[in-house]
Amino acid sequence: MTVDPRAALDRFVAALEAHYGAVVARRSDEDPAVDDAYDVLADAFEVYDDALGAVYGEATPFYLEDDDEDEDGDLDDDALDDDDDVFDAEADEDEADEDEHR
Repeated sequence: MTVDPRAALDRFVAALEAHYGAVVARRSDEDPAVDDAYDVLADAFEVYDDALGAVYGEATPFYLEDDDEDEDGDLDDDALDDDDDVFDAEADEDEADEDEHR
């Protein structure tokens, strides 16, 4: 079932407001209200983005990163692979730039 994009947008805006309110009222660096508001905001964004895509074939210019840490706080194997790909791509671009200037 597809969610109405207008309703999803309203929920997303409300989640932004709630997140801002939680941040302003933060009681400590580890305030669970901020963490909860963050999770609600992330969920509302995903629902809105999915609804836009399903109904209008459009997307927002934003994305949410996947959690790259496992429960112990260590980077998981996929995250390490992704980072390696970024460095490899940058090295390839640097080599191409050097070849152009020769």
